[in-house]
Amino acid sequence: MSVKYYDEQKIFKLDSKDTSYVIKIFEGGYPLHLYYGSFIPDVNLTSFEKRHVYASFSAWPEGYEPYTFTPDTYPMEIGCNGGPDMRIASVQIRNADGNAVVDFRYDSHKIYKGKPALPGLPSLHANCDDECETLELCLKDSVTGAICTLIYTVFEKHSAMTRSMVIENASSKSFEIERAMSLCLDMNSMDYDLITLYGRHMQERDLERRPLAHGTQGIGSRRGSSSAAQNPFMALISRGGGEDNGEAYGFNLVYSSNYKGEIEVDYNESARVIMGINYDDFGWTLAPGERFYTPEAVLVYSDEGLGKMSRTFHRLYNDNLIRGEWKNKKRPLLVNNWEGTGMDFDGDKLFVIAKWAKETGIEMFVMDDGWFGKRDDDTSSLGDWQVNEEKLKGGIGSLVSRVKALGLKFGIWYEPEMISPDSNLYRAHPDWAIHVPGRKGSIGRHQYIIDMTRKDVRDYLFGEMSKVLGNNDIDYLKWDFNRNMTEAGSALLPAEKQKEFYHRYILGTYELMDRITSTYPHLLMENCSGGGGRYDPGMMYYSPQIWCSDNTDALSRVDIQFGSSLCYPASVQGAHVSASRRASYETKRNVAMWGSFGYELDPEKISEEARNEIKAQIADYHRHYDLIHYGDLYRIISPWDDPYRCAWEFVDENKSKALLTVLIKFRKESRNFFIRLKGLNADKNYRLEETGEIYSGALLMNAGLSLFDMPNADGYSKTFYFEEV
Repeated sequence: MSVKYYDEQKIFKLDSKDTSYVIKIFEGGYPLHLYYGSFIPDVNLTSFEKRHVYASFSAWPEGYEPYTFTPDTYPMEIGCNGGPDMRIASVQIRNADGNAVVDFRYDSHKIYKGKPALPGLPSLHANCDDECETLELCLKDSVTGAICTLIYTVFEKHSAMTRSMVIENASSKSFEIERAMSLCLDMNSMDYDLITLYGRHMQERDLERRPLAHGTQGIGSRRGSSSAAQNPFMALISRGGGEDNGEAYGFNLVYSSNYKGEIEVDYNESARVIMGINYDDFGWTLAPGERFYTPEAVLVYSDEGLGKMSRTFHRLYNDNLIRGEWKNKKRPLLVNNWEGTGMDFDGDKLFVIAKWAKETGIEMFVMDDGWFGKRDDDTSSLGDWQVNEEKLKGGIGSLVSRVKALGLKFGIWYEPEMISPDSNLYRAHPDWAIHVPGRKGSIGRHQYIIDMTRKDVRDYLFGEMSKVLGNNDIDYLKWDFNRNMTEAGSALLPAEKQKEFYHRYILGTYELMDRITSTYPHLLMENCSGGGGRYDPGMMYYSPQIWCSDNTDALSRVDIQFGSSLCYPASVQGAHVSASRRASYETKRNVAMWGSFGYELDPEKISEEARNEIKAQIADYHRHYDLIHYGDLYRIISPWDDPYRCAWEFVDENKSKALLTVLIKFRKESRNFFIRLKGLNADKNYRLEETGEIYSGALLMNAGLSLFDMPNADGYSKTFYFEEV
């Protein structure tokens, strides 16, 4: 069993193959956090619960001996606002009396195999009940009648767990939830560095590392999406820890809207971690009998640095987040016309690209933005999801038939959540755009955002999309989201519920995505948000691949892909070769192979030599597909540690195959270059395909491979394929 309860000690022990997480129900029903880290067999952890109490500055609850216990210094599983715990709160409720004091105490618990779904929210799933086990801790507040259930699920083989919270109103009066964080974790020390992924459009998920300091630090978004500015992932790594050494704790939120991840270091030099819905501009009125479900936080612990942490996330998400027909099915190699033509195309021009794609060995053609309304640039027509027959003579059906006759699959671009001021839809329904009465709306990319909290809006979008998806043989849908949210409000929500807008918006988006993927289960959906602006596990639940970034320059993209790999698997990462940009086609290919591979170009604008080179690249893509999508990733040389070169390696599950890629970003005068591989079996022998030479795994990992003869030139890259003899 992964979850055990020891009644005598009042201890819950949550064990995976490599980790233990220990909770104790303290006197009076306070749930304490005692331990999270490498697996321990012990149950007697009494000494772990004790903390100092500091005179009158740490209040204790009535009924307790003075200076013996206070929630202000003890490690808590939930941080309740307004009481003796003065640290950042994980839950805050404004009750009918107007105050915001809560005090949740243990009432009961349930332990069961499997994992519950979260109504209306994406979450990890169990493929069978035996692969995980769940603990529900039911806590009650005796004054407000609020019930808070903490849900923990342990994925035993992955050494990972999830946490979420359900708040129920069991009273006779409504109250307002002002804060409901999915995760609250009290660490015993501040001796960690905080790692986060910051960025912007075209430079997403850049790594930042800084030591924890006294006070509050963290990340968040108020942009109506998880955003490119800060990804909803953070990690704590022990001081001096790195890729292969030290303790690493990873935290990721399965959510695509406003979120917050905070760490407060107190005067005891202990750190509290909270993560969940951003409580700025948030409130949720809960009527008697209603429940509120928080999104799910994913926790991963590693005793071997960031590398092991990342590989755990990768396996977990491939196995227990991604779902549907395309979870394990090989995804088609595609060409997208966007960087080749923009919106300047017609059916014949697109067919030329499709014909070249077939001749080259590409498997799917994707028609991007510009096929609908009177869309010739980005100033109009979003919301008018009817085909522009001046561009596509005979409609989409005609083009689809021509492309299908070549033996290719067909994909299409949508931006369902947007509406252009210059559109028939906006002229008919201006109230469908999110807005605040009396204020002029802000424009981003010449567009507004449509109100996804409204069922009539979602029904319209589903109906218009179904006319295309249901009446044509469409294989793929690229779902885009190209601006941040301002003037957030809905014409249908009453004043007292406007604080619910952001969360209701993403629930509406999830509902439409679920309707689309359920109605058209064969459809491969790729998420996009100006590239990687919603690169989060909430979107991965609906779309098994996400366009990583609009930046397809290989020498820039490799940094983005390294950052993404801290948490997200290669199988999700949309990565394409484009015609314009620095570096050779070989380097573009080598970088783009790290993900769901494809092309963005117009074949009429590239040389015959490049065309022939692309044909050879495609064979390598098919050959190494499984190794890259489902193998273990090892970051050998990261761009954060070496500005001149980087290297990464994929190793299959049986440690019988390995693909090493080395990239010279900028020429370095020093020519001595040895590289040590990782993840091999020291007792096996491996043949390097290029030379036929045989090396032991021990030699490759300990002495390394000499790259003295590798060209030392800007933008040069090379792959090395090893196979067990």
